[in-house]
Order: sequence, then C-alpha cells, then structure tokens
Amino acid sequence: METAVSAALELAVIDVRPGAAMESQSGLQLLRPRIYGAWMQPVGPRRVAAIVMHPASNFMGHYLIAPLAARGVACMGLNSRYAGNDTLLLMERAIQDLGAGVQFLRARGYDKVVLIGNSGGAALAALYQAQAENLTIERMVDGDAAGLSPADLPPVQGLALCAAHEGRSHLMRHWIDPSLTHEHDGLSADPALDMYDAANAPPFDEAFLARFRAAQQARYRRIDEQVRARLHLLRAQTAPGSPRDETFVVYRTHADPRFLDLRLDANDRAVGSVWGNGAAGARAVNYAASQMGRITSLTAWLSQWSPASRGDGPANLARTSVPVQLFTYTADQSTFPSTRDAWLAAGGPRIHNIDVPGGNHYLAGQPALAEQVADAMAAWMLAL
Repeated sequence: METAVSAALELAVIDVRPGAAMESQSGLQLLRPRIYGAWMQPVGPRRVAAIVMHPASNFMGHYLIAPLAARGVACMGLNSRYAGNDTLLLMERAIQDLGAGVQFLRARGYDKVVLIGNSGGAALAALYQAQAENLTIERMVDGDAAGLSPADLPPVQGLALCAAHEGRSHLMRHWIDPSLTHEHDGLSADPALDMYDAANAPPFDEAFLARFRAAQQARYRRIDEQVRARLHLLRAQTAPGSPRDETFVVYRTHADPRFLDLRLDANDRAVGSVWGNGAAGARAVNYAASQMGRITSLTAWLSQWSPASRGDGPANLARTSVPVQLFTYTADQSTFPSTRDAWLAAGGPRIHNIDVPGGNHYLAGQPALAEQVADAMAAWMLAL
C-alpha cells in the first residue's frame, strides 16, 4: 500500500571523522571529510528509516529509495567516503561512515533504523551490526589504530539483504584468474588454466575445475603474502617521511567458471556476468582496466580483499542478534544458491528468505520486480 511522499529526493551532507593521513587527494576532504546521501521521506509519523549503502558504489540513485518511501519507509542511498574509488578503501572506515548515516536519521526522529545490504553492501551491513553489538576492532588489519568507538556505531533494528555477496574477500577468492603467469603482465596466460580459452570450453570437467580452483587459491595466497612482505619492508624504514603504503595492480579478477558453466551452482542466470554478456563479455571484463580490485593499496588489500579481511558477511551476520530478511534474485549472475545458503546458515532462525524469480543482480530493466521487493521489504520493516 502506497503512502504520500513529502517531496523529491533530499540531499544529506554528513560530516565524518577524519581517517588516515593522505587517504584523499582533496585537501578539503582531508580537513573536513564529508559523505553524501540522497533520501526521501513519507508523509506522516516517522516510524522507520532505511539506509542502503555500498563500500564503493554510488547508491544515491538506488532503485529502492522512492518505492520504499511510497510505502511508508524513509530511505537513504548513502555513499561512503570511497564512492567511485576503492583504491584506498578500508572496511573499518566504511562502517564508521555508515554509522554517521544512522546517527543522521536518528537525529531526525527515526528511532527505528534498518540497513539494506544490496550486493557488496550486504557484507558491509553485517560487519557494521556485528561491531555495533560488540565492538572488537581496535586496530586495522595492517596494525594501525582503528579509532572506532561504540558511539560511532549505533545498533540498528534489522538487516534486509538483497543480491547479497558474501564479501569482497570471497569475490576475490572465487573470481581471480589463475591463468595469469606474471603479475606485472596482464596479457600473460597459461592456456591450460584459462577458462576463456576455447580448448577449455564448458561444460568444464571435474579435473579442469580442480586444477583451476587450486591454482586460483595459490595465486590469491601468493598476492597476500607479497602484500604483507612489502608492507613490512615499507614500515621498517626509519628515515623521516618514509612511505607507509603504496599501490599496486591486480590484473584479471573476473574469472569464475560459474560465469560460463550454468550447471555449476545452477540458478536461472544467463551465460556471462553482471558486467558482461556472454563468454566474450565476461572475458572483456576480466581484462578491463576498471574492474574489481584492479588498483589497490597494500592496506586496502588487507582490509577488503585479503583472507584477513573482516568483511566476511555470513561470519559477521552470525555474530548479530537482529531479524534478517534475505532476497534471492534467481537470475543473478554473481550470487548463487551457495551464496544464499551461506547467509541462511549464518542467520539461523532469525533470517527469512524470499526468492525473486527472474531477478537479475541489479533488477535492471525489471521495475515490476523492484516494486515486488519494495512491497515485501516495507511490510517487514514496518512490522519490526
């Protein structure tokens, strides 16, 4: 049931606490860091508000903002300080930004706040609530002080997850291309491990998949070890002004056999990925200059992509106590039945799954499905 909406989108400008030195090229952002959101309120009592946020994507135009407001739930699409550039992204700082958004809504009369974890925002929301309920992070993964306090992270009343990735470290572990043979040459490849090579066309046999996964994990661990060794070397320097971090390139991070072989973790998806249609499209993304984790700093790798990252969504969800609603988009090309099962196992009796038949990862071109999700999500939030 739709309600009247007070106005068009409102801009939210929220001051946040400074992070690390030189974490931004903008002097203004360093001296007075701010994050930005767009939100919409229904007319009437201020009963419940929701925040949808991603660690790095711009969610100010999110497809759920207006539909939820029309159903009586104020909704904000909030950006972190890393919107559009995850090169220096620290998950521990991103949850601090999310907490500033919760405080913003509470200051405007919304005592009940729910986090919407969409795509990569699901692991962010789970990490936030786990730390809001029991703050355990004292230091960053690289050893620097985290500077978090309970006041930064007011707990919320529920989590709504949709097209929910398990976390950035999970994606890197499952998507990094094991056929790359030289880390400084993005064109280097071992054909025997190349899932995009015509000689290895799907359906993939079990022997190929076993070799692929083993080599994938070996490359992932090797990069992590190199990051730790390099960071140790940098921080062992004693000269004044010595560097404490640096960037590097991770080539080819878009190679999951599930993109091409629909028998694996089967759902209703088409061949390809969320960013590239068909095998050729997925391969193009794998080589693209702009894609997942392509340029990262040592500290950002440890915080978001490493096995040591604290952004493991299901693991964090298991540490929370609030009700959880999960929406599984059945034609998603980047979350799969095993992804859904991991969230369900973590949430136990607190979590309720709703399948959205035919839904793609972004519900792109599917406005009726967005309305369907908004119906169920708003009813659940208003009943909390």
